[in-house]
Amino acid sequence: MDIGFIGLGNMGAHMARRLLEAGHRVVVYDTRQEAIGDLAARGAIAARSPAEVADAAETVMASLPTPDVVLKVATGPDGVIEGKRVRRFVDLSTTGAMMAQRIFKLLSARGVVQIDSPVSGGVRGAEKGTLAVMVSGPLAEIAAIEPALAVIGKIFILGERPGAGQTMKLVNNVLSATAMTATAEAMVTGMKAGLDPRLMLDVINAGTGRNTATEDKFAKAVLPGTFDLGFTAGLMMKDVNLFLAEREALGVPTDVIDAVARLLKLTCDEVGPDADISAVVQPVEKRAGVKVRAP
Repeated sequence: MDIGFIGLGNMGAHMARRLLEAGHRVVVYDTRQEAIGDLAARGAIAARSPAEVADAAETVMASLPTPDVVLKVATGPDGVIEGKRVRRFVDLSTTGAMMAQRIFKLLSARGVVQIDSPVSGGVRGAEKGTLAVMVSGPLAEIAAIEPALAVIGKIFILGERPGAGQTMKLVNNVLSATAMTATAEAMVTGMKAGLDPRLMLDVINAGTGRNTATEDKFAKAVLPGTFDLGFTAGLMMKDVNLFLAEREALGVPTDVIDAVARLLKLTCDEVGPDADISAVVQPVEKRAGVKVRAP
């Protein structure tokens, strides 16, 4: 299958590589020439713009950082919408349902189908092809690209409504953010009380408090102080804010997630939006006067 791929960052580069290794002809574009070069060295075809990608492939995938960037790449000048060959735009990014619906309408006016396909599983999942792929859109169009999506992860079809995949992704990500922020506060509290951090994780993971942060993220990135999970606090803040906008439109109370958003904002303000999401523990440590570290 001829596939265009736009956005070769931490996640996108691995997904594009897996498509190449599966035997697909992949046309790539990124704003960074070195990212294009890395994939071209593996056999990808380099393009000079999103429109040029969409001239070369019926299916164009995108893995991009923010909703505004997705909108520009999909529908802006020299964007996918101007491509001569493109039939479907597969958005692997996290944009929220409202932006997905907006892009769907703009593209459909030009005969291009948008398929929402946000992914979860982090850089490791992208590298190994074990992502959760949350898909919504016309079922016949989804069926046409299922073999390609199966290369990057496990497919979950959420229906035909534009934005359904995006809503599912936001539900997932706010739970991930909640696990990370709650674990940060709990671990700092235990540390200040004199508990050993590795023993705390062992006990939690043998009991009912275990979650994705205790099972993997804290031991990998917080205890050794590397803070290198590969997803920034700023991007998680973006996802949580998208969720809060959607729940407001739906009229759902979310007091717990409001508190998660406050700690994420504090992290972005004090440590920086480009800091790793695991750095969410640092503002809590600062105020408590202890650090959750173990050699």
